[in-house]
Amino acid sequence: MARKGVVYEEGNVTDADADASTAAAKAKAVEIKKQLERLVKAIVDEDDYRVETADEAIRALASLKDLKSKRSLSFKLHGGGGGTVVVPKEFRCPISGEVMADPVVLATGETFDRPFIQRWLNEGHRTCPQTKQVISHTVLTPNHLVREMVSQWCREHEIELPKPVQDIDEQLVTSADRGCLNSLLEKMSSSLSDQKAAAKQLRLLTKRSSSFRALFGESTETIPQLLNPLSPGQVDAHPDLQEDLITTLLNLSIHDNNKRLVAENTSVIRLLIESLEYGTVQTKSNAAATFFTLSAIDSNKITIGASGAIKPLIDLLDVGHPLAMKDVASAVFSLCTVLENKERAINAGAVGVILIKIMDHVLVAELLVILAMLSNHQRAVQEMCELGAVPCLIGITRESDCERNKENCVAILYTICFADRTKLKEIKAEEMASGTFSRLVQTGTSRAKRKARGILERLNRTGAITHTA
Repeated sequence: MARKGVVYEEGNVTDADADASTAAAKAKAVEIKKQLERLVKAIVDEDDYRVETADEAIRALASLKDLKSKRSLSFKLHGGGGGTVVVPKEFRCPISGEVMADPVVLATGETFDRPFIQRWLNEGHRTCPQTKQVISHTVLTPNHLVREMVSQWCREHEIELPKPVQDIDEQLVTSADRGCLNSLLEKMSSSLSDQKAAAKQLRLLTKRSSSFRALFGESTETIPQLLNPLSPGQVDAHPDLQEDLITTLLNLSIHDNNKRLVAENTSVIRLLIESLEYGTVQTKSNAAATFFTLSAIDSNKITIGASGAIKPLIDLLDVGHPLAMKDVASAVFSLCTVLENKERAINAGAVGVILIKIMDHVLVAELLVILAMLSNHQRAVQEMCELGAVPCLIGITRESDCERNKENCVAILYTICFADRTKLKEIKAEEMASGTFSRLVQTGTSRAKRKARGILERLNRTGAITHTA
């Protein structure tokens, strides 16, 4: 049976469009084949060919294979015979306009094809491309319902289901790209004006292009060359240059293959720490954001923590500049997911700084999460009690409209109940006056209910109250 052609509702695909797309793909294939032929010839003819030449040949082959797969898929979707089929709008990715092979849900509730929304996020965007809303997190949740609906629709219309693309942004890295990078890095050892011009261009290129970010991972020398103008102890001599280079580091750290390369360079960590202390507000914010992205890898968390970065992060949180605080809070939270760094954060005064911010109604949700994480450390709990955390936490539990905030507060109070018996009196008074914890047992999240019930049981066992929820 002939496979039907596919038409998209908005901007229908015509034969001319398909022909143009096929011609472009063929032209690119010819270009890749020529490059591959040159590389293979160099490998065969030279007795001592460079390893980089073999790597380039492998990448060229991979690109050729990927292009072949895409052309095959395109032919199957737009191939002739048997009329046309209109693709339902809900099956098409809002970014690519194509049938979604791997639909995922963004924090705003919108559904996209995974590789396209991942590329959007990798480029540093923190808004939804559909609604323009700022997203609260970058976790992508598989949309199994849409995936199943697309599969069923394809079966019904005898159309082959598109295969998920592993990396939509893996482009052929040409010799021109490498030449551009090398030229810009060479300028980092030139005059100040050349350094500043090159830094601005590198900042822009690493923001826009995933393939350009990947180039930095091909050699261990690229990072030292990039940071050559930033002498230790004098990073703030030229604030604009410092900001561009630290932002470039942030862009590079987004690329997964660069995370270890960047974090394992001791001069990078030292320069990031100095930038937290001495730099424009934007530089400080981007340095903190770099620590956050690097800490996605557990081994990097340990490396960063051992370097002494947590104290300046806490100090910057204490200063409280609105532009930098969210990035700092994110970095501190991520770093403190390993035990060693909790101790370091407490030693750096994190508990006091965080409590003051919460009491001042600053970043309450973000900081409560960190405080809850630290609350399983005995000394942190002791500091909370000494600094008057209990009335503050009780107040939020009673008055907040945010279920997550209530949950974190009651979790901390639960720990305090078992760590400091003297605080039971305050908690009892709240329960007797307002029934806060009894109400939470009825209406809270599952975790909040569990912790609130535990508090009430603790009060009963110690004879602090005579009733349960």
